[in-house]
Amino acid sequence: MEAKDHKLSFEDALANLEGIVESMEAGDVPLADLLAKFEEGSKLLKICETRLKDAELKIEQLKKSKDGIVFTKFDTEREA
Repeated sequence: MEAKDHKLSFEDALANLEGIVESMEAGDVPLADLLAKFEEGSKLLKICETRLKDAELKIEQLKKSKDGIVFTKFDTEREA
């Protein structure tokens, strides 16, 4: 992933992905553009999946804390 992708929020990545899907479903995209959009959509999907997995892991960390909320360093910049 590119450096700018690491800063892309889940909501922004999802909105971009939805826009790509809508334009692809419209059926008026030339084949070359369609392939580029598919590739970009795949990258955005991976970003969304990574952000969701990170959130899930953080929630599990919080749930496993038996003494209340324990704040530990949580690295969200892992490789997808």
